[in-house]
Amino acid sequence: MMSTDRAGAILVTGATGFIGSHTCVDLLAAGHRVVGVDNFLNSSPRALDRLRKVADRDLDFVRLDVRDRDALDEVFRRWKIDGVVHFAARKAVGESVEMPLEYYDTNVNATLGLVRVMAEHDVRRLVFSSSCSIYGTVDRVPITEDTPARPTNPYSRTKWMCEQILADVCAQDPAWHAISLRYFNPVGAHPSGLLGEDPRGVPNNVMPYLAQVAVGRRAELAIFGDDYPTPDGTGVRDYIHVVDLAEGHRLALDHLDDQPGHRVVNLGTGTGTSVRELLDAFSAACGRTLPHRVVPRRPGDVAALVADPTLAREALGWTARHDIARMCRDAWEFQRLNPAGYDDEEGA
Repeated sequence: MMSTDRAGAILVTGATGFIGSHTCVDLLAAGHRVVGVDNFLNSSPRALDRLRKVADRDLDFVRLDVRDRDALDEVFRRWKIDGVVHFAARKAVGESVEMPLEYYDTNVNATLGLVRVMAEHDVRRLVFSSSCSIYGTVDRVPITEDTPARPTNPYSRTKWMCEQILADVCAQDPAWHAISLRYFNPVGAHPSGLLGEDPRGVPNNVMPYLAQVAVGRRAELAIFGDDYPTPDGTGVRDYIHVVDLAEGHRLALDHLDDQPGHRVVNLGTGTGTSVRELLDAFSAACGRTLPHRVVPRRPGDVAALVADPTLAREALGWTARHDIARMCRDAWEFQRLNPAGYDDEEGA
């Protein structure tokens, strides 16, 4: 049965990040009280002001590193927390190969500390931001939740380890309810154009890179390989609109009480889009053909990653609603209105 309204607040870690900020907006719109925390390692304090403006409701916010257990403990003492949505983590695959210790420290230790503090305050309802990268190279698509995990880099291994921690904690204490959401490729932006993806440095993902090419910050898109066994030779991915993804987190919270223990749920559209198809869709959104060139494949890239979203529909009542054209239009609108990202406001 779906959980009823609760008196407590929802703690969102990584609240000013790309997905965290959109999830805060969704939770506030649904009537939840939200307490957000972030250390702005890979986000901007300005996202907080944008978030409040879009939601037209306020949230409580504390700047902290989730690894700081004393600071986290103070949050649980100050507010009555009913459940947690845990985003805070480093998230770049390539960077994780270059600095594995930082990834294990940030991602795994943050989760360990959070779970310990939650238990100390008798809060045992958690939605965890996981990743389809856990699956690694798969034998078949679409990918179901029982596809074997084959993480291939430090980032995906940290997500896998965090899932194992949650599974073990839930097995030891049946009072715990946890859902790990393995989502595929989050893209797009809030339709207002106020919230979107604003990565620091060179974007690691294709959509924000495309947006920066379209706005003139990058010269061209590099297509990594056009000799994959796919219809047009370029890699195929399951892109999901960040607004749909935010709703998925809220619905996961709503359904945490359906059953105890740890569950894994994919969030994706079930539709694959190739890099060339994405390039065409973004070119249509911004009104011009974007420059690009084909370069050699990247190590570790796979031909196709597409979700089977059946369980999300059955267990959470969730289905992605936005198509790739809408994802590109919204991402372009954010980039057009914010050519340098949130830092446009500096000196204004």
